[in-house]
Amino acid sequence: MPIIDAHTHVLTEAMIAAIAKEVPSCTPKLTRVDDDSAILEILDVRQNPFPRSAWDLERRFALMAEQRIDMQVVCNIPHTFLYEADPGAATAMAEIQNEAIGALCRQYPDRFLGLATAAMQDPSAAAATLDRAVTHHGLRGLHLGSNIRGGNLDDPSLDPVWEVADRHGLFVLVHPHKVVAAQRMHSYYLTNLIGNPLETTIAAASLVFGGVIERHPDINFCLSHAGGFVPFQAGRFRHGWKVRKEPHVRLKGDPAESMARFVYDTITHAPGPLRFLLGEAGAERIVFGTDYPFDMGTTRGVEEIEEAIADPATRDAILTTNILRLLRAG
Repeated sequence: MPIIDAHTHVLTEAMIAAIAKEVPSCTPKLTRVDDDSAILEILDVRQNPFPRSAWDLERRFALMAEQRIDMQVVCNIPHTFLYEADPGAATAMAEIQNEAIGALCRQYPDRFLGLATAAMQDPSAAAATLDRAVTHHGLRGLHLGSNIRGGNLDDPSLDPVWEVADRHGLFVLVHPHKVVAAQRMHSYYLTNLIGNPLETTIAAASLVFGGVIERHPDINFCLSHAGGFVPFQAGRFRHGWKVRKEPHVRLKGDPAESMARFVYDTITHAPGPLRFLLGEAGAERIVFGTDYPFDMGTTRGVEEIEEAIADPATRDAILTTNILRLLRAG
């Protein structure tokens, strides 16, 4: 069976050129550092290094072969969410990326499946963008930032997006973005080491206790980087529901029912946490992911799964069949 990486990012030079032409105010700037990397700047975002494998398809294909990966689920890089930008410009940028990712999937149908992006600061426009991405560009889900201009994902204004995602039964990859308390995490790269998993955890709790999952049961929310702190703190969520009144404000049923719908990628960087996740979530709710091409992802994803999980059927589910089912691509 093909090995499918469910968490990868892309920003090709053709996408950059299209953005420069159509949305010059948001044009990504690439400054080459060497043959392998560049510095990427978009508005107030600066990524250093930005690996060449994000934009060079031939290098991508070579690395996929080295890492024993047959297909990738590709989505925009988080730096291009641009939820803080002008809504019209962000919507135009999302449309350009969705069209380009859809074209990649049609050009390389044995290599790529695609996820959409949308300008979530304008929920009605985002809903239309998402619907068009699915019906016109053939994309299979949504790549979603963990907060929208500092607001959590339970904001009622986002309901139009959830309604589209629920109607299409979409896979929604929740990715950390603009992390909370960044001013306390400037040292030691803590904005990523701690900030990213914390952001994912806040997003997940908002989806659960805000009743988003409960009201939209056909959305498959996937938590990136193995769910942040969610798997380890799931018992605390359930305990808080039992002893406190605050978690009951919007959620009608037991939070365990909503948490049981989460899907997780495998990015744990160690076999023990991956086995813990397997025990907590079950094999049917885990998909293989690498966070390609970023350095905080993994280049040994397949080997890590083989080292941590002995059962061949479980490995096959994680590496292949789960994501095909969730993307309705089987």
